Amino acid sequence: MKKVITIGLVAIMMSSCATVFGGKVSAYQKTKPAPGEQQRQVRVVALIADIILFLPGTIVDFATGAIYKPEK
Repeated sequence: MKKVITIGLVAIMMSSCATVFGGKVSAYQKTKPAPGEQQRQVRVVALIADIILFLPGTIVDFATGAIYKPEK
């Protein structure tokens, strides 16, 4: 049982917060804004959690677009 808990904690720590808890990533989040368009807003809570828990998770969130807020 201790191994299962350890593996679960390591898996959570090595993943990115916005990717795991942010829900489905929309096309709006994946698409880069064109020159002159407004930049996408970042999920601040997910960014802070990534930095505190596991810094490389931040790279995953930005690469997948999960760190950005969905379109309203």
